[in-house]
Amino acid sequence: METALMLSTLALVLALVMQFPLRNRRDDVSFRLTEIERRQRLIMEHLGVVDRGPALPGVREHLARGDKIRAIKAYREATGTDLRTAKEAVEAIAAGR
Repeated sequence: METALMLSTLALVLALVMQFPLRNRRDDVSFRLTEIERRQRLIMEHLGVVDRGPALPGVREHLARGDKIRAIKAYREATGTDLRTAKEAVEAIAAGR
């Protein structure tokens, strides 16, 4: 009985320890991707490159009518991005970037 409890505890600890490197790798990849995107944005701004991006149905039309919230919703539906990313993208589109 003690041996089974000891083995179960050891297996649980081992399983928990195995999760830590995976989490760190995932966080590292996310950080690296964010950093690459930031640097790419800086280069594009420095060179004056304007990325029109994909054709986003409804986004520009809603912006033309002054309906920023519907433009953000249309952007999210077209791209599947989160609210913050969609808001920043729509604001960039509205600013002509």
